[in-house]
Amino acid sequence: MEKDQVSSQELGYRGASACSAAGISYRQLDYWARTGLVEPTVRGASGSGSSRLYGFKDILVLKIVKRLLDTGVSLQNIRSAVTHLRERGVEDLARITLMSDGASIYECTSSEEIFDLLQGGQGVFGIAIGKVWNEVEGSLSHLQAENVSDGAITPSASDELAARRKLRGA
Repeated sequence: MEKDQVSSQELGYRGASACSAAGISYRQLDYWARTGLVEPTVRGASGSGSSRLYGFKDILVLKIVKRLLDTGVSLQNIRSAVTHLRERGVEDLARITLMSDGASIYECTSSEEIFDLLQGGQGVFGIAIGKVWNEVEGSLSHLQAENVSDGAITPSASDELAARRKLRGA
């Protein structure tokens, strides 16, 4: 297992922090978790009083879902995109730009692919996941995280995010 995967699995973010970082309401978060659109990978709800814990990648996907919904992409297409994004490695995500014409979602990994898509009249808007990644990192650096191994609350996740940036060479 990569060092990045280990560190991202050690910290989890409660619903309120995930909502704040992704720019969504708690009602949306709860609905998306209950319907399986974006489920927490660190810890799911296990009954009354238990709290879900979302990992960095979960929050990144939440923010992408929000952006796609805001641009009018159908929930069915978003579900397909989320399934595809979940299968990708975290590092792969930073290199992807999602393009859409409002009906379909296209994954582009190079400027040539984006250009070809635009020339074909397909793309209307794009979401550069690397930029969303940076926004989520910035938001999470100011929010509390929970250490999964011992349940300790950290004042902010800046240490984990600093390590993630160092691994990425940013």
